[in-house]
Amino acid sequence: MSERASDTFGSLVFAGDVMLKRLPPDVFMNLQRTIKNGSPLDPAIANTVASAMKDWALEHGATHYCHWFQPLTGTTAEKHDAFLSMTSDGGAIEKFSGSQLIQGEPDASSFPHGGIRDTYEARGYTAWDATSPAFIYRSGEQATLCVPTAFVSYTGEALDKKTPLLRSIQAVSKHAMRILKIFGADHGVNQVITTLGVEQEYFLVDAELAQQRPDLLICGRTLVGAPAPKGQQLEDHYFGSIPQRVLAYMAEVEQRLFELGVPVKTRHNEVAPGQFELAPTYENANVAVDHQMITMSVLRETAERHGFVCLMHEKPFAGVNGSGKHNNWALSTDTGVNLLDPRDETHTNMQFLVFLCAVIRGVDVHAEMLRGSIASAANDHRLGANEAPPAIMSIFLGDMLTDILDQLESGNPKKTKKGDEMQLGATTLPQIPRHTSDRNRTSPFAFTGNKFEFRAVGSSASVAWPNTVLNAIIADSLDFMATQLEKRAGKNATQAKLETAVKSLLKDVVKEHRRVCFDGDGYSKAWHDEAAKRGLANHKSTVDAIAIFGSKKAAEVFTRFNILSKRELEARYEIMLEQYIKLLRIESRTLQNMVRTAVLPCAMRFQAELADTIGATQNCGVECPGTEAELREVVGLVENLRRAINAVEKADDFHGDHGKHAAHYRDKLVPAMLDARKCCDALEKVMPADLYPLPTYAELLFSTR
Repeated sequence: MSERASDTFGSLVFAGDVMLKRLPPDVFMNLQRTIKNGSPLDPAIANTVASAMKDWALEHGATHYCHWFQPLTGTTAEKHDAFLSMTSDGGAIEKFSGSQLIQGEPDASSFPHGGIRDTYEARGYTAWDATSPAFIYRSGEQATLCVPTAFVSYTGEALDKKTPLLRSIQAVSKHAMRILKIFGADHGVNQVITTLGVEQEYFLVDAELAQQRPDLLICGRTLVGAPAPKGQQLEDHYFGSIPQRVLAYMAEVEQRLFELGVPVKTRHNEVAPGQFELAPTYENANVAVDHQMITMSVLRETAERHGFVCLMHEKPFAGVNGSGKHNNWALSTDTGVNLLDPRDETHTNMQFLVFLCAVIRGVDVHAEMLRGSIASAANDHRLGANEAPPAIMSIFLGDMLTDILDQLESGNPKKTKKGDEMQLGATTLPQIPRHTSDRNRTSPFAFTGNKFEFRAVGSSASVAWPNTVLNAIIADSLDFMATQLEKRAGKNATQAKLETAVKSLLKDVVKEHRRVCFDGDGYSKAWHDEAAKRGLANHKSTVDAIAIFGSKKAAEVFTRFNILSKRELEARYEIMLEQYIKLLRIESRTLQNMVRTAVLPCAMRFQAELADTIGATQNCGVECPGTEAELREVVGLVENLRRAINAVEKADDFHGDHGKHAAHYRDKLVPAMLDARKCCDALEKVMPADLYPLPTYAELLFSTR
């Protein structure tokens, strides 16, 4: 975004025209070679870039700078340093050197590291990622220059989510370029980039109500809560009129994101009351991941100024739609050619079909890695219902591509199924084209015209890890496809020989791997039974899903493409287990606290009031069997809740290695918490509104109006 645009949006991104105007031409071109072509960064330009960046930041009111990075917490981290530095004569200057731009030194042992760092080994490094633009983030009256960076240990091992993502993007490019070279389509192409557009679903609740819910404030979801009389049954919230208060919030979010260079395009009501969605346009995957982290921060911070709390948990409310991130992924040359665009006569577009079949093979061979990439205790609540795909990884292709797969399997594709025009029955309405296939909202990995939509990613997650894994399995498949084509076609192959080799390879790949393709209802029992017959994995819990990252199979893929070393992968697996345990422990103890200090005392107060009412009524010589029955019911519910919360406390008390601990929590603690919730919700349904201590679902879900 240019500086001229700042008159409208207050552009706060050091990119594009901003760099062109502020950097000498040779420095600008040098930096552009790194950004556009993936060329190595020239350290000699760092001082010039840093000086221009500092001057630009000061003009926009920034007083500090930070290296902005993405540790393995799943959030972002930053340490602010002032531009102001003391001089030897007691004065002060504003300084930001090339060395300060290129490298920082945070404490590496204070972030999740999976054993890579001991507590006494503190040193880690941040390294400038020149391919993602620096930006100025405003929080209240403060403005800070944020420099996107990688974060590594003193040993050089990755301690963040950006470093392996960048490595995976490089691996995809390397092997995609091999395929383009085989087809003679690599002329003028320097690299293949992965593009990404990430839709973000979220809930808004009134801040005053949220403040009265410890579970929302601490855990991001309701641990108890009876269903509201009205939820999403009438399907009237989806794409409905956006409430005025919410629209004002959305408008400010969009303005702030535009200022930060995040290209937001779509906003609308989602399925559940109080649920909404924001979607950007497509970008280079590395930049899109950074922008996604910025988007979550802006959504949360802006909500506070509008009297909301923004919830990005995958399942803030039981029984209604969960929230996800639809991860729209594609491959493109740096010259702008989408390699997943089938074009009109798809059956003749052999290059597209090679890339398509590479994706099919990758998802089939490495389905467990793809499933593990989106696993979390939060996402366990969402997968398999309310518009979230099941835990079985499958690909939706649609009628046209499925028909072409049939033809490829026979060895000789001859035609492409065409769409038609719809007759709407009213002369005043236009004829509109019908696509060659429908959309499938139950598919975790769906082809949607010129990209794949990975729908299983959770709303609170960083998309860096799912895309790192996706890129890794695609790099593996592209390597396989390129190697096979090189063998089957040979060097300097004629067009006829190349076509024969391509058809032969596609036929083999389709026959072996199309078991992962499914266009039907992913929720149905029939599909689950069919998937089992096909040998497709169905890991319903995080503990089972992430086990793949402790396997030799996963280590072989990550190490072969230099995305993660064996030690780096082992560290991530350890951290995943640890985070699962910690999250459930926090939820368990929050639930115990809420029940013991709020719900049970109020329930016993209600019990006492009923007993007093019965005593007073009977003293007047009047029998009240209905009230006595109600008292017996309440006493039973209170005792059930007391028993259930004791079971939660017992299940929480476990000590063992991370693997056993996580499995125990999955098998014992999660069911115990669910049982306690049922008991608590049953009490909520019979307690007087003035006694129940927590805002109800009816209040929370409809608080945005």
